[in-house]
Amino acid sequence: MPRCAADPVEWKSRRAYRISNGAVELTVLVGGGHIADFRLCGSPINTIWEAPWPTIEPQTFSLIEHGPLYGDGAAARMLCGYTGHALALGYFGMPSSSEAAQGLPLHGEAVGSEWKLVGLECKDESVSLTLEVHLPVYQLQFQRRIALRSDSIRALVQENVTNANDEPVEFQWVEHAAFGEPLFTEREASLFLSGTRGMTWHLGYEGRELLPNDLEFCWPKVYSNEGIALDLSSPFLQDRTGFVASVLTDASRTDGFVAVHNRQHALVAGYSFDRNRFPWIALWEENRARSYPPWNGVTRVRGVEFGTSPMPLGLQQARENGTMFDTPVLTRLAPQSSVETQYQMFVSPVPPQWKAIHNVFDSGSHLVVRGDGHQEVIL
Repeated sequence: MPRCAADPVEWKSRRAYRISNGAVELTVLVGGGHIADFRLCGSPINTIWEAPWPTIEPQTFSLIEHGPLYGDGAAARMLCGYTGHALALGYFGMPSSSEAAQGLPLHGEAVGSEWKLVGLECKDESVSLTLEVHLPVYQLQFQRRIALRSDSIRALVQENVTNANDEPVEFQWVEHAAFGEPLFTEREASLFLSGTRGMTWHLGYEGRELLPNDLEFCWPKVYSNEGIALDLSSPFLQDRTGFVASVLTDASRTDGFVAVHNRQHALVAGYSFDRNRFPWIALWEENRARSYPPWNGVTRVRGVEFGTSPMPLGLQQARENGTMFDTPVLTRLAPQSSVETQYQMFVSPVPPQWKAIHNVFDSGSHLVVRGDGHQEVIL
């Protein structure tokens, strides 16, 4: 039987915890709570994106000391510690002017906070890690438990948000997942997801946008600014560009999925999640478009961010919009109450002849990945 393990570790000079079941291993950072590494044991491939810049504990950010490396303002306070899978909670996007004056970062308080270990359990048959963080401005308490069974190549993530206010609170909750090289590579990899209607960002991409503004499309086909038909399932189509868009997940399903398939490595990795809790997938791609710190003209990353909100417009704009495609764009929680969800992270070899992923679904006892010819991999 594979050996389960749970240990405090150092990940690229950052404080972290790593859990493993002998088949897969997963690493979580204390600063910001980011899931920084998820891979098959012994594999050189981290399936989630690693920032190409050296990161720091975000709660130690100083504009004087760190501004030249990460820039200034709310974005720098998030990017200084960001890698992999972040949690956007409270608001998704930039803070309001009053929140920015309090030093709050891009995408909410959690990404700039130190998370607290509340549980680390290792048994022969399973291992689990539980961390929590308190958001003092929004008065939200967040807890995340990640568990691995000894016979599984998937991680079960259970999350809980508690409203500590005496009044109802509106907020945004987005799992800011991201993929990059060596898994999500140009020409050798594709992104598959349970998406339907989409809309491009209305604010461009700092003059380097790949896609037109405010364009409705049907996933994954869209037209570029030059009128060229593009397939957004393929990464990094045009160098020195970027884009932001949103896709509504398929309302006929109870679950949603995102999956990256690398044909060269015959490997698939991704997420399966509750579609009712997280109806939206926000897409973001930086393809060496930004020359300033910390991007420095070398960063390639695709954000595939499933959550309650379609666009990183911030909470106030979400309140004003209310819905998009007749679907809510934020959530509301009664005073002194909680809401929870769970999702699965997975990574698996697949048959080398597979060219695409056609479905990912939970059968009740297993997670099933369906490829070409109705062939299936059972996780």
